[in-house]
Amino acid sequence: MNDKLKYKECNHCAGICCEGCGKMDAPLNTFDWLAGVPGNEEYTDIVEVQFKNTRKGYYKNSNNLPLKKGDVVAVEATPGHDIGTVTMTGRLVLLQLKKTRLTPESEFKRIYRKAKPVDIEKYEEAKAREHDTMIRSRQIAKELELDMKIGDVEYQGDGQKAIFYYIADNRVDFRQLIKVLADTFKIKIEMKQIGARQEAGRIGGIGPCGRELCCATFTTNFISVSTSAARFQDISLNPQKLAGQCAKLKCCLNYEVDTYVEASRAFPSRDIELETADSTYFFFKADILRGEVTYSTDKHIPANLVTISARRANAIIEMNKRGEKPASLDASGVAETKRSVDLLEQENINRFDNTGKNKKRKKGHGGKRHDNHRGNNNGKGGKPQKQE
Repeated sequence: MNDKLKYKECNHCAGICCEGCGKMDAPLNTFDWLAGVPGNEEYTDIVEVQFKNTRKGYYKNSNNLPLKKGDVVAVEATPGHDIGTVTMTGRLVLLQLKKTRLTPESEFKRIYRKAKPVDIEKYEEAKAREHDTMIRSRQIAKELELDMKIGDVEYQGDGQKAIFYYIADNRVDFRQLIKVLADTFKIKIEMKQIGARQEAGRIGGIGPCGRELCCATFTTNFISVSTSAARFQDISLNPQKLAGQCAKLKCCLNYEVDTYVEASRAFPSRDIELETADSTYFFFKADILRGEVTYSTDKHIPANLVTISARRANAIIEMNKRGEKPASLDASGVAETKRSVDLLEQENINRFDNTGKNKKRKKGHGGKRHDNHRGNNNGKGGKPQKQE
């Protein structure tokens, strides 16, 4: 019992997973919920290490160092060494390997040691040169008339190598660029092409939803997004609203599209007309999540709109196939016309205008009566009214 209390006290939050939280200041940060479980670190010697922005790697702890999440380590690189932060150890690393199509039997680079103060100092010096290097490299690419954009520069921990991330629509011959960059900065150059979504993830930002960009927080695989996802969800095909900060279609359009596709299977075809005893109804719109369909008596304009459930619409279609016509679309026999609710009506800034005027008027009248009363009785605080 004392051991359990001591164990919980060490974790500060009385839970076995506190060590897996780490700092949430890096993109694609993972939560190691098995951290702190006895024997978890010894389950495998492969460790997940994260570098600047979204770059991660897997390294072998061949020296059996006591590593935990948040430790800064020096890892093997070509050439020299690199500096990164441990983000995961133990059993969950094996699950992460499946995402990158690696196996525990694959060849991994080694972890040399925990970073020393000298290693941290060199790393900070190299990191401070990244912005100036990016600006100068853009100027060099412009002078060489290359159709490309250098979006970010990442120095290796020891400062011997730098990765230049660039965006290009077409194939670029940057052999001359590499020679000029190597002569200018006296380092080894590595060019890596990325897309617009990857660039947005590296830069980061706030989306129109008010949250940090998905590509900068948890998205690792960028699945292609098409306008059909917006059509399934009945979203207006406005390019300005559908596009994200990367000028591509928003990744979140794919989050709920499967739910809409599955729910829409229970809806009748939009081309089918519903026949009743008094009129013919045409499809107008559908609320997929609520399971309701709205029909109009006119094919081109909204007229005599009636909203019924998708189950009722399918039942009427089956009746029409048998040559039967119901008295009305509504099962109760009374066609109920529903009006759409304006969700922005509650946020109208003018909704308090009338209320404010009434309160002000009442407050003014009350003040006059109070002053007259004080003036007539006490002779203070107000001038008495003249009697006629």
